[in-house]
Amino acid sequence: MFAYVLRRFAGAVPTLFIIVTIAFFMIRLAPGGPFDLERPLDPLIMENLNRAYNLDKPLLYQYGHYLWNLAQGDLGPSFTRRDFSVVDLFRTGLPVSVLLGGMAISLALVLGTFLGALAALKQNTAVDYAVVGTATFGITIPPFVVAPILSLLFGVWLGWLPAGGWSSGSLRHMILPVATLALPQIAIVARLTRGATIEALRSDHVRTARAYGLPTRTVVGVHALRAAILPVVSYLGPTAAALLTGSVVVETIFGIPGIGRYFVQGALGRDYTLVMGTVVVIAVFVVVFNLIVDILYALLDPRVRYD
Repeated sequence: MFAYVLRRFAGAVPTLFIIVTIAFFMIRLAPGGPFDLERPLDPLIMENLNRAYNLDKPLLYQYGHYLWNLAQGDLGPSFTRRDFSVVDLFRTGLPVSVLLGGMAISLALVLGTFLGALAALKQNTAVDYAVVGTATFGITIPPFVVAPILSLLFGVWLGWLPAGGWSSGSLRHMILPVATLALPQIAIVARLTRGATIEALRSDHVRTARAYGLPTRTVVGVHALRAAILPVVSYLGPTAAALLTGSVVVETIFGIPGIGRYFVQGALGRDYTLVMGTVVVIAVFVVVFNLIVDILYALLDPRVRYD
């Protein structure tokens, strides 16, 4: 297993290199620049700014310079937030996104697995139809619709919860954004768990366990769900990476200072280094979580071996 992990990390290096290369040149192809304003700056000031950030150098030189700094863990200075480097922004924004996404994933995993297993055990009953219908509805409603509705209902009309803001991560400020992130994931996890559990309950090893007279709790909780959780684990790998690195829509609507919001601001302001830093962090999270998924597969399914 250790050798497999090392091989995966070695294989991730060229993958990250390709992602960084594509993102670097794509952001440069976008029209405009980080210092373009409605009222143009004095040409001498613009020249000094370009020289200070190496934007007057050839593009290949900028690319090589960025790779060299990236290899040393330096994501560069922010062009639009000139008092901060990208690392400084991520040092404050990434923990917020990770906390928000981690709570959403945990809630989705617990509720989605429970509802999916319940629907599978009550197949073709009112409970099953209610879970499937609600899950289907939840999947079709995007977060940019759910977030304003929740904010308007519970924050403005009822006044039970804050309509936005972060307030150092207080529980009252986290409820609405976490719910917005978790609701579609709960629906998807419930659908995946239901289908996989129904298939697992019809498998030979579960029938054998029932034939031995094992309690239903043991049959479902130990034997059926262990096999049924595999599709959920596969789905949660890239999903967890996306949620933990910030949701652009949720952080923007609720005014949360996570890196997802920084990505939007950086893209609109042509902040090349801020956008590149976000891409690098998301790519690293995707690689790491896909590796975690592979390891969990080996732990959950004894038939999977990486020797």
